[in-house]
Amino acid sequence: MSNHSIQKAQSHGLLHDARKRRILGDVLAHLFLAVMAVIWIIPVVWVFAESFNQDKSPSQSSFFPKAFTLDNYIELFTDRTVMNFPRMYMNTLIVACFVCVISIFFVLSVAYCMSRLRFRTRKTFMNVVLILGMFPGIMAVTAIYFILKAMGLTEGNTSIIALILVYSAGTGAGFYVMKGFMDTIPTSLDEAAMLDGCTRLQVFYKIIIPICKPMIVYQAIIGFLTPWLDFVMAKVICRTQTNYTVSLGLWLMLQKEYINNWFAKFAAGAVLVSIPIAILFIVMQRFYQESMSGSVKG
Repeated sequence: MSNHSIQKAQSHGLLHDARKRRILGDVLAHLFLAVMAVIWIIPVVWVFAESFNQDKSPSQSSFFPKAFTLDNYIELFTDRTVMNFPRMYMNTLIVACFVCVISIFFVLSVAYCMSRLRFRTRKTFMNVVLILGMFPGIMAVTAIYFILKAMGLTEGNTSIIALILVYSAGTGAGFYVMKGFMDTIPTSLDEAAMLDGCTRLQVFYKIIIPICKPMIVYQAIIGFLTPWLDFVMAKVICRTQTNYTVSLGLWLMLQKEYINNWFAKFAAGAVLVSIPIAILFIVMQRFYQESMSGSVKG
C-alpha cells in the first residue's frame, strides 16, 4: 500500500473519530439538559396538581392527588374569614402595573441622559451608582421604613402608595443595561434627525424609543416582576391584611395555624400568581424581534 493511501486512510479514521466524539458530546449534552429540565419542571407540575387536591393538608402519601377538585380556587375568592386574597391580588396588580410604567420612564430617561448627553458630573454619577449597586438592597430596608413612617405612608391604604414609591425610586439606578444598548445606536441618526429640525425630545421618542423596543420589553418585565414577587419590602411596609400583597398572603397561608387547612389553597394561589407573568411574556415576546426597523426619522 502506498504512503498516499495510508495517509488517506488515517485521515478518514481521524475524521471518523472526531465525528464520533462530536455525536457522543451532543448526546451527553442533550441527556444532561433533559435531566435538568425534568428536575426543573417536577416542582411546577407538583404545585399545579396540588392546587386541585381535595385533601387540603400538606402531608400527602402520593405525588399526585387522589381526588381532584376546583374548590381550592373557588374558596380563595369566596372564603374571606381568614384572609382577603382577592384584595391582596388586586393590591399587588395595582402596584406592579404602576411600577412597570414608571420604571420604563425612569430607566429610559436616565439611560438616554447618560448615553447621549455630556456634562461635568456624568462619570461621577455613574461611578457612584455602580458602587451603590454593589450593596444589597436589604441593607436600606430599615432606613426606608423610618423615612416612610415619618412621611405617614405606612398606615392604612397609603402603604400601597409607599410600595409604588419604593419600587419605582430604585429603578432609575438600573439604567446600565439600557444605556449599553443605547450606546450601540449610531449618533449619526440623532444628528440627521436634528439637522431635519428635530429637538432632543423628538429624537428621544421618534428615534431612540422605537429602536429600544426590545430593551423596553425587558425593562417592562423586570419592572412588573419586582413588586409582583417581592416579599421583604412588602413585609416591612404593609402592617395590616387590608394592604397585604399576594406574596404576604401566600406566606400567611403557610403559618402553623393555617397550613393544615390552607396548603392546597396556597398551591392554587401560587398558580394564580404565575398567570399574569405568563400573559406578560406572551404579549411582550413579539417585540423582542424589533430593532432598527422600528425607528422613524423626521
